[in-house]
Amino acid sequence: MTKTTDMSLLNSVCVRCHTGFRQDERIVNSHGEVWHEQCFVCAQCFRPFPEGVFFEFEGRKYCEHDFHVLFAPCCGKCNEFVIGRVIKALNNSWHPQCFLCELCNCELADTGFVKNRGRALCHPCHLKEKAASSGKHICYRCHGVVEEDMLIKYKQEPYHAYHFNCTHCSEELNGTARELRGELYCLPCHDKMGIPICKACHRPIEERIVTALGKHWHVEHFVCARCEKPFLGHKHYEKNGKAYCETHYNQLFGNMCFFCNKAITSEMMCTMSKTWCDEHFFCMCCDSLLTTKSKFIEFDLKPVCKRCYDRFPNELKRRQKKTEMASKKYGKNEK
Repeated sequence: MTKTTDMSLLNSVCVRCHTGFRQDERIVNSHGEVWHEQCFVCAQCFRPFPEGVFFEFEGRKYCEHDFHVLFAPCCGKCNEFVIGRVIKALNNSWHPQCFLCELCNCELADTGFVKNRGRALCHPCHLKEKAASSGKHICYRCHGVVEEDMLIKYKQEPYHAYHFNCTHCSEELNGTARELRGELYCLPCHDKMGIPICKACHRPIEERIVTALGKHWHVEHFVCARCEKPFLGHKHYEKNGKAYCETHYNQLFGNMCFFCNKAITSEMMCTMSKTWCDEHFFCMCCDSLLTTKSKFIEFDLKPVCKRCYDRFPNELKRRQKKTEMASKKYGKNEK
């Protein structure tokens, strides 16, 4: 684009207004077309082009701002105009540097992607997600599915064991390999080092160790067989080769209080074919605490002290005795 007063152009007409030019008027010459200086403006905002820079589309000229607004797509991530190379994917437009894997943030513009649950993922991350949904592992090195007999975890990532060799004997590893202090060893070499193995996770125990049930455990892996909470040094109870916290041991194998229906952890009262916490064995009428030396009568499956029982109406006592006798007679007939 040039601005000129070339006399040879005076016989031309302005492309926009189709009128001629005066001798003292500056003429804009752009790619062989001539314009009045005031006619050479953006087709959208009708303002002069800043620094003479314009964009042309379908024969019309636009300033940079209006061209972006009208024709440049917005990036699906940063929401800025995309100038130059545009990535079209997932019903949106993207800057190449903004189109990233949603899990590892690597650029996908040149490597390709896989649509996974509405997300754009790189091929390795897609394989990991697919394997996770099927309960399998993907090798961190070759991205292939790892069968259980060849799986090892190294630095928290899954691998095919045959990608590594034993640090001590250099033999190719298999699924029995062990990691110790950041190095991998075959099982024979590891066992020669005398390192205990956790019964729960089957990994070496390098720090604090718990020895119980004839086995070794990481502190955080020695847990109650019922609630799975770590004991962390608290007392545990063993039964049938398993460890239990005090609460669940009593619930499963101990005595339950007839009154509170909780495990009895203190002194226990055994009477009337039931067990009671000693603080819960009291008269159902006056709430006075009873002991094994107290005189009490069973009434409606609950203890009543003799003093309260003596105050009962005679008719109530007679019905109680009839009920007891009928109950005993029924029990004999059943036998």
